[in-house]
Amino acid sequence: MRQWVLMGVVAVALGGCIPPGRPQAPGGPVPIEGDSITYETGPCFGACPVYSVTVRPDGSGVFTGKRFTAVTGERGFTLTRAQYDAFAGQLAPYRPASGGVRYAPGEPNCQNAPTDMPSVDVTWTRAIGDSQHLYFYFGCGRTANPGMRDALGHAPDALPIAELIGARP
Repeated sequence: MRQWVLMGVVAVALGGCIPPGRPQAPGGPVPIEGDSITYETGPCFGACPVYSVTVRPDGSGVFTGKRFTAVTGERGFTLTRAQYDAFAGQLAPYRPASGGVRYAPGEPNCQNAPTDMPSVDVTWTRAIGDSQHLYFYFGCGRTANPGMRDALGHAPDALPIAELIGARP
């Protein structure tokens, strides 16, 4: 009898670990409230928007406009869980298993690329203290990585920040 009561208590406790309606990402870590994704763009030879945005699965976000954005400075915003999941899902295939990965001109992942393109720097930080990092120079995606270029370039479209970014070239 005592064993059944203990099993019932454990089942109830574990039942609250993943809230209903929030399925676990296949093959990836389950986001918890302390996790975050930071997406930061780099300058180009021209008027490319330069900004950073950090989002969390709890619906909080911070946009910081730096150059060529509709809004400069820091602005807080909220997003839905669906928006967070769409953004995270778009980036997930390119998340390194550990550490970091760079796609930059002259490096093994990018031998020959134009030098006037923007870049994106993505950092996934988990509440347990580890993080993964991806740097991608968009010129590296012209021929060898077009799918990656498109996914990373359009990932912010999943977030409610279009009015903060403004017109993009």
